[in-house]
Amino acid sequence: MDVVDEPELPAEALGTAPGRGRLTGRRVLVVGAGTRHSEEPDPPPGNGRAIAVLAAREGARVVCADRDEDAAAQTAALIAAEGGDAVAVVADVSDPAQCETVVADSVTALGGLDGVVLNVGIALGRGLTGTTAREWDVTFAVNVRAHFLVAAAALPVLAPRSSIVFVSSAASLRAGTGVPSYDSSKAALLGLARQTARELAPNRSRANVIVPGYVDTPMGRMASQANPNRARRLPLGRQATPWEVAYGAIWLLSNESSYMTGQSLVLDGGTTGLP
Repeated sequence: MDVVDEPELPAEALGTAPGRGRLTGRRVLVVGAGTRHSEEPDPPPGNGRAIAVLAAREGARVVCADRDEDAAAQTAALIAAEGGDAVAVVADVSDPAQCETVVADSVTALGGLDGVVLNVGIALGRGLTGTTAREWDVTFAVNVRAHFLVAAAALPVLAPRSSIVFVSSAASLRAGTGVPSYDSSKAALLGLARQTARELAPNRSRANVIVPGYVDTPMGRMASQANPNRARRLPLGRQATPWEVAYGAIWLLSNESSYMTGQSLVLDGGTTGLP
């Protein structure tokens, strides 16, 4: 097939498509709904912010939870500016107690829960010999333990036919970041999602993992500055936009994916599947 010039991205990838009511009536908690601060004049959103905004655009009422109060409030303000319904909640899920309270606060704010998105992750250390036991433990506390604790707190309060979405990374599929604590913790999320899916099944609810590859977020741009060649061989010739990740999450939250549970949805532009 001949290589063609890059066409203009579709409205969905640019985050400009109108909502279609796919989550009408849903009550969704997005943990990690803020976006890392950027000095750029018009930076892209992070995955969590794009997911929260798109969930509201699709008709959901949303709790935007983040450890950064201003970041959570900015996401809620973006939703309000579009006429959506959002509440900002401060929560640092590295603290086990706050994993429970963020769920309780969301139930109080929304009157229940139909969806949870867990979009938090850190990466400490470098290589096996350059990673301390503390760096390993702290990374797992945020990247896995927090997901386990939030899911456990949500389990008894989720409405029937709800959905939990864990946000992993293509780093869980093959080595490449050089940060084993990150790669390993993101790989652990599929095991957690499978057990969560099993326990949710009697409620006819579901749990799945979304696995993004390189994404053009503020954090992604920082990584590209440190390693300009990191995305040079992507099969589709570009990184994903955060809105493309968000549409995957919306599908998993919606009834359109009603028979998918305990699975991974890989959104990496073919990076891990094509030579």
